[in-house]
Amino acid sequence: MKKVTAVLVAMVLIVSLVSLVFAAETKKGTIKSVDAKAGTVVFTADGGKEETLKADTSIDLDKVKTGQKVELKIENDTVKSLKAAKPKAPVGC
Repeated sequence: MKKVTAVLVAMVLIVSLVSLVFAAETKKGTIKSVDAKAGTVVFTADGGKEETLKADTSIDLDKVKTGQKVELKIENDTVKSLKAAKPKAPVGC
């Protein structure tokens, strides 16, 4: 019985770790350049470094503009979704 429990715990742990590895990452930043022919975007994350990423075929790169503030969902160096970043709400009275 102890062996069965140990195997089940190990399986749950492995599945949990694998799901974390394949989870999409969300980043906000600015589009530095777009190459629609190559299907890539150069993106600078807020407070981060510049990255060249592949765009999923579902993304229309003709509508993406240089200098545009965006929110990306990235999975394995591939942009899975791209939307305009929401402007920050004004602070104060």
